[in-house]
Amino acid sequence: MSPYPSELGFVMPAEWSPQEAVWLSWPVADPRHWGGTKQQRIEGIFANLAATLSRYETVRINVNPGEIDTVRQGCLSAGADPDRLELFDHEHNDVWCRDHGPIFLKHRESGEVAIADWMFNAWGGKFPPWDADNTIPEKIADSLSLRRFPSRIILEGGAIEVNGNGQLLTTEAVLLNPNRNPAMSRGEIETELKRMLGIHQVLWLKEGIEGDDTDGHIDDLVRFTGPDTLVAAVDATGTPNGRILEENLRCLKTFRSASGSPFELVEIPLPEACEVPGWRLPVLPASYVNFLILNDGVVVPTFRQPRNDDRALGMLRELFPGREVVGFDALELVEEGGTIHCLTQQQPA
Repeated sequence: MSPYPSELGFVMPAEWSPQEAVWLSWPVADPRHWGGTKQQRIEGIFANLAATLSRYETVRINVNPGEIDTVRQGCLSAGADPDRLELFDHEHNDVWCRDHGPIFLKHRESGEVAIADWMFNAWGGKFPPWDADNTIPEKIADSLSLRRFPSRIILEGGAIEVNGNGQLLTTEAVLLNPNRNPAMSRGEIETELKRMLGIHQVLWLKEGIEGDDTDGHIDDLVRFTGPDTLVAAVDATGTPNGRILEENLRCLKTFRSASGSPFELVEIPLPEACEVPGWRLPVLPASYVNFLILNDGVVVPTFRQPRNDDRALGMLRELFPGREVVGFDALELVEEGGTIHCLTQQQPA
C-alpha cells in the first residue's frame, strides 16, 4: 500500500490558514433541487455568493458541460471580480461542494498542496445519483495537477472540523452511521482520519440538529475559530434541538485542547425556527455556525431575522477581529438543507 498523507508530512490545515481559492459547484437543473421551481432564482443567489466570495480571494466553480459561458456571465453580472473567477468543466450532480469536493492537504515543510479523495454516497444513499459528485476530487486534482490520495472510507467534508493543532471534531450520528461505513469500527475510522489528515485526536459528539439530511454534520453544530476556541450552536426554546445541543455542550465542556486546558467556549443561539409549509423538511437546519472563513473575511448565513442575525454577526466579529464579517441571506438556500459552509470548500495557499 502507498504511504498515507500523514506519513509523507501532509496535514489538513485549519480553515483560518491562508487560502489560494474557494470552490463552489454550480446548481444543476434537476427537479429534485429546490422542488424544481426555483432554478433561475437559485442561480442568481449562487452568482451573488460567488461575487461576495471574490471580494476576498479567487473563486473556482465546478460547472457542468456546456454551461461555462452562461455561468461566467451570471457571476460577472452579479459583480464578481473577473480576475478572481475561474470556471472548470467538471460534471457533478449536486451543489454541496463541502461534501463531494476534495479535502485539501498541505505539506508541513514544503507547502505542497494535495488532495484527500474520499468516497461519497450522498449522505448514506439518500439522494441518487451521486456518481458524478464522487469524481469531483479526482477532476480537481487533474485540473490543478495536484497529488491525490484516495481513501477507502465514505466521508463528507461537512462531517469534520479541525483546529490545525492535531484535533478533529465530528459526530457519531454521521461517521458511525451504518449508511456510511457499516463494516468499520470507531477505532478503524479514527485510524483512517489520522492517517489521511495528519491529526492526532478525534473528539466525538453524538447528534445533529433537526431537519439535517446529513444525519448531523459538525459544521451546523460546532466550529473551531482558533486552536483553543470553539463556537457552539445553542437553543433554549425547548425544541428537540434544545436537548441535542445541550448534550453537545456538556460534552464540549469536558474536552481539552492540545495544551490540556479546557476550550474557550462561545455559545451562539440558533435562529428562530425556519419553516416552509408542505416542504420535505418541516424544520430547516438553519445555523449561524455554518459560516465560511476566508483570507480577510468571514461570510455568515443570515435568515431574515434582524435581531438574531445581528446578534450572531456581532458575536462573530468579536471572534474574528482581523477579518470583515458579513452576512449573506441564506433563507432560500437552507430549504435544501445547508448554507454557506456546506456549499463551499477552501483550497489552502
